[in-house]
Amino acid sequence: MRKDVDKKRKEEKAILFLMISLYCRKKHAQKELCKECAELYEYACKRIDVCPFMETKTFCSACKVHCYAKEQREQIRAVMRYAGPRMIFSHPVLALKHIRTTIKEKRKKKNVS
Repeated sequence: MRKDVDKKRKEEKAILFLMISLYCRKKHAQKELCKECAELYEYACKRIDVCPFMETKTFCSACKVHCYAKEQREQIRAVMRYAGPRMIFSHPVLALKHIRTTIKEKRKKKNVS
């Protein structure tokens, strides 16, 4: 089970990096992550590394516990709002996987309620 959690952490960090990179390229006109975006990525990676729900959670946005500080949570929301819809063009497989998982999770919550 440990390998699965480690793999999930690694994948989540990779997707996060892609999304922050996409955001930074467009919003900050940087080819590499700017200082602000690099700090956000490092902060998010630390949160991923210590997440006690990694084994069962789908995405941070669906989590009951919000472990991000208010400022970083607003920053990551802005990144997700911008990069999420654009991922379909730059990384379609990842985007479709995310959509599928989100729909499954919503159905599961609907059936529990």
